[in-house]
Amino acid sequence: MSGSVQAFSDWLAATPASAEIQNVTWVIPTVQTLHILAISIVMSSALLIDLRVLGVISRVQPIATVVHRFLPWIWCTLVVLLLSGSTLIIGEPGRSLQNPAFVAKMSMLVIVILLTLSFQLGLRRDAHFWETSPGRRIGGKLIAAITLLLWVAIVFAGRWIAYIDVDSA
Repeated sequence: MSGSVQAFSDWLAATPASAEIQNVTWVIPTVQTLHILAISIVMSSALLIDLRVLGVISRVQPIATVVHRFLPWIWCTLVVLLLSGSTLIIGEPGRSLQNPAFVAKMSMLVIVILLTLSFQLGLRRDAHFWETSPGRRIGGKLIAAITLLLWVAIVFAGRWIAYIDVDSA
């Protein structure tokens, strides 16, 4: 790990906020519970959108209708995940910031957010954007398949954070 990440992690661990999070016994389990519940909302919403785009469910509903119903849940819940995840990082910076699973999780999160934004941008231009041509249908299905795989990989990477010993990694 780079020295600057180590230095930042050490500084963050020494802050009063980190000490408070670590010393109040109910904070970390409560925040972890909220984080997990938020993950379930994102996963459910992403799954329903992606399965519709892939043509597995709700074929009679336009893609835009399903996206309009579930995408706001993803964006709002990502804010909750940002806040709860930040709290967990402040409380235990060495566990996350130095962890390769955390780095992988954050990298995949950036990619899935960019893909989701690009998918949403197409729908903002035209509600039937992903349904108007064979090329766009294939593109939409490709984005749906990739984002679905990324969301699952993000969940796995998040769980692996607890099982990777950063001192030996």
